[in-house]
Order: sequence, then structure tokens, then C-alpha cells
Amino acid sequence: MSDLPNCPKCQSSYSYEDGDCYLCPECSHEWPKTTAPSEDNRVIKDANGNVLSDGDTVTVIKDLKVKGSSLVVKVGTKVKNIRLVDGDHDIDCKIEGIGAMKLKSEFVKKVSG
Repeated sequence: MSDLPNCPKCQSSYSYEDGDCYLCPECSHEWPKTTAPSEDNRVIKDANGNVLSDGDTVTVIKDLKVKGSSLVVKVGTKVKNIRLVDGDHDIDCKIEGIGAMKLKSEFVKKVSG
């Protein structure tokens, strides 16, 4: 007997696992295996696997084109006082000479100290 949950939409018992979610073949409903992470247990890591937190200083590890302009954030650019947010781009920050930006954590590394 399977201990997979029934579909919350149509109550079908034929649900199955797919990666980190469940799927229902009858109504095509998809839902996560676990509840959405809350503010408290959200973990965002840099390119080296170091855990980031609000107020950290990071360094950009790759040239990043600024969408909608000809500006480029160069490798080695230091970004101070980051703020972690939900979404695809999980870092909100201000970069000197460019302004407010959103960055992906995979393109930065934490500055120790």
C-alpha cells in the first residue's frame, strides 16, 4: 500500500512523486512534497556553499550584464549590505555606480570578515 497523499484537488489516490513535488494523473494538479519554506528556515547559499544572511558583504564572481542597459557589473565588484528576498533573483542590493539591483546568489561569494 502506498503512503503517498491523495490529490488535494480531486482526492484521487493515484498521485505520484516527481522530483520535489507530487502529481495527480487525473486532474494534472501539482503540489510540493513539503510546505513552502518560511522566513525562518529559508537558506540561501553563495557560489561556494556559504550561507548568506541579510547585511552580508559579497563579491561578484562573473561579469553580469545589466538587463535593459549597456552597463556591466564586473568580476570582483564588492556589494555591501545585501538583503535576501524570495524569487529567482534572491539578493536585493545597491551597487555603486549602477544603483538598485537584484542578483542571483549563484553569482556571488561571501566576503569573510
